[in-house]
Amino acid sequence: MSSKLIRNFSIIAHIDHGKSTLADRLLELTGTISKRQLQEQTLDGMDLERERGITIKSHPVRMHYKADDGNTYEMNLIDTPGHVDFTYEVSRSLAACEGAILVIDATQGVQAQTVANVNLAHRQNLAVIPVINKIDLPASDPELCMEQMEEILAIPRDEVLLVSAKEGLGIKELLERVVKNVPPPTIPREEALSALIFDSTYDAYRGVVNYVRVVSGTLCRGQKIRLFSTALESEVKEVGCFTPVMKPTETLSAGSVGYIIPNLKSPADTKIGDTITENRKPCHKALPGFKEIQPMVFSGIYPIDTADYEQLKASVAKLQLNDSAFTYQAETSAALGFGFRCGFLGLLHMEIIQERLRREYDMDIIATYPSVIYNVYLADGTMKMIDNPVHLPDPSMIERIEEPIINAKIMAPNNFIGDIMALIMSKRGLCTRTDSVDSRHVILTAELPMNEILVDFHDKLKSITRGYGSMDYEQAGYRPDRLVKLDMMVNSDIVDAFSTIVHMESAHIRGKQLAEKLKEVIPQQMFQIAIQAAVGGKIVARETVKQLRKNVLAKCYGGDISRKRKLLEKQKEGKKRMKQIGQVHIPQEAFVEILKAGT
Repeated sequence: MSSKLIRNFSIIAHIDHGKSTLADRLLELTGTISKRQLQEQTLDGMDLERERGITIKSHPVRMHYKADDGNTYEMNLIDTPGHVDFTYEVSRSLAACEGAILVIDATQGVQAQTVANVNLAHRQNLAVIPVINKIDLPASDPELCMEQMEEILAIPRDEVLLVSAKEGLGIKELLERVVKNVPPPTIPREEALSALIFDSTYDAYRGVVNYVRVVSGTLCRGQKIRLFSTALESEVKEVGCFTPVMKPTETLSAGSVGYIIPNLKSPADTKIGDTITENRKPCHKALPGFKEIQPMVFSGIYPIDTADYEQLKASVAKLQLNDSAFTYQAETSAALGFGFRCGFLGLLHMEIIQERLRREYDMDIIATYPSVIYNVYLADGTMKMIDNPVHLPDPSMIERIEEPIINAKIMAPNNFIGDIMALIMSKRGLCTRTDSVDSRHVILTAELPMNEILVDFHDKLKSITRGYGSMDYEQAGYRPDRLVKLDMMVNSDIVDAFSTIVHMESAHIRGKQLAEKLKEVIPQQMFQIAIQAAVGGKIVARETVKQLRKNVLAKCYGGDISRKRKLLEKQKEGKKRMKQIGQVHIPQEAFVEILKAGT
């Protein structure tokens, strides 16, 4: 097909604004999927996506549409995630496109992530087609949405399309707008093959599967190719497109989106953002890929059974191929054994990765409390980057500790401003700016420590705004503060898996929370167990697990009191000796429960 008849576009929106439902209607109208095969959220292939009603991975699909001008167009659509934790997934998808459909919920209007996604599209110089969805709902207010789009996004109201993805209203007009407004792919003069890998997955039977956008040249089966970054050579076993299932084709021409299966068996052999070129006649330079993404949240992942370590190692390697924002490196813990220190883009990203390891790879895993990267400046002038509290140097050697700060944009109705500001202040944050969006909504700009928003900030925001608040954030450098390492000691032994870095003022509260939780989950022993929270050498909180006691007086029905006292003293001496040599075995359930403390 001529490149002039190809249209590559993505659907972008805030979470739950109807991207996947709109994609379903496009598939239905173009006849890509019959009504018998169609199900809700057709492109969301994971069980997790269906259960949570969110898109986690980008999903490409090829459609053929006969337009009013008589031509049949090849339309390559990529449905993208909406949550802030998966912004990297969106940016990679946009790199393979020339246009983007911006979907806005008519009942909610412009949200924080909507603004972020529009900025991503503008950075890639894409044609943006604005769409207001869910106009069939009684609570919809398209007029207010148009005002917000003019005020916040600078999009004229006469460019906006009104659709209902559920009812199928305005879908044909949307496809005609895509044909008219989205430019065809630009084909370079260079005839050498160059294709961008924008995603990958691993198939147990066929090996590595690369999702590609062909920029110039042609990809076909049996072709000898080379990966630009590693100079690794391979033969193409299969090329094809998504309909939305994988469908083999003869070739992939310039401008098209599809997949290739090279003769690569190891997940480490391929890299997302790399350029594929021909072995005999390579292109002169690599295509502009994606900037390396920096993880923002770290957590340790360990197998519950230490014998599963090698299986976990293979599983995380395959998962990283499918999600390049996920990073890992091996580490050991005195309490948990061998495992991996893993980096994530946010707490939802961490939760999804852990759930995928359990479901897709059948791994029984345990995760440590999430933390961020701290810059630790030592007295000798050197600086260390610490992502694990266990590696924090001795307090006497530390000059200062800097923690990562984020700039958060919180969008909510006017009447919740006071509650949101109180929440920001309780998390050691500072509200720097307030902007009115319209008569009913405001955008609050705040500076917050990254560590404070990790666990429950988003849930609390949704709770106090009754579900109407939304947040988008980006990293804003580092700031020094009075941070200390909080150690948990069980029977005077430090348990490294429970160590955290906290603010000096909240050390006592956090220590008390953890100590109380540990008291609940550690089983009673024959001796008394002290659970202590310590900062440096100072104990800030303590709980005690009482010992199991045998009733040694059961046989004494009477007689002199001195006989009873003698038996109790003898028991007391035995308990003291037992405590000196007794070791506490903390059950695995305790590690799971302790991570929920304070959430």
